[in-house]
Amino acid sequence: MPEIRVALIGIGNCASAAVQGVHHYRSAEKEIGALGLKNLLIGDYHPKDIEFVAAFDIDERKVGRDLSQAIFSQPNNAPKIADVPDLGVEVLRGPVLDGVGEYLKNVIRISRSREVDVAQRLKESKADMVINLLPSGAVKASRWYAERASEARCAFINATPTLIASDAAWGRRFRDAKIPVVGDDLVDQVGATILHKLLLKALADQGVRIAETYQLDVGGGTESLDTLER
Repeated sequence: MPEIRVALIGIGNCASAAVQGVHHYRSAEKEIGALGLKNLLIGDYHPKDIEFVAAFDIDERKVGRDLSQAIFSQPNNAPKIADVPDLGVEVLRGPVLDGVGEYLKNVIRISRSREVDVAQRLKESKADMVINLLPSGAVKASRWYAERASEARCAFINATPTLIASDAAWGRRFRDAKIPVVGDDLVDQVGATILHKLLLKALADQGVRIAETYQLDVGGGTESLDTLER
């Protein structure tokens, strides 16, 4: 089987978990040895078939560094679960657009490096797919990267709440180009959303009629700061 060549947009905690996770599960041979992973195999593909070939960010502590080092750079605080070897993938400078809001401007150190031609770099890396891991409020930036992925003829996985895959116009654009687009949003394995849904289901199963509900998220990453601003 050919490898799955992946480009990452936004090298934050989710990117750190993804890169570490792929490396952690590379040696797993059976489902029982892949605790925490829903499916060890998808078709004939295994985590060891995933290869990271490009990465983009705006923080000076990440831009210019190898992806294996950038995932552990501040302000990231995801736990370290794996020693990731040098990947030979330099984190490149992307555009800021609306990726840094009022609460993030004192957390993110914007790199002074020149922005790269993202579409061209995607083509050069021969990426099969782009995973968008920008903060939730970066709507313009998410759509901008979706356009660059379309130009480079890369599949686009949108892990943010920005409506792209769910938007009829965007869906039609990717469909006409015969490029996959999936999303939108990313739910933590054990986060406020999944716990909230399970509690609601348990109440509904007991005959409770729920008219209104809300959840309160408590966290400390850039996602929490972005949510606070909104």
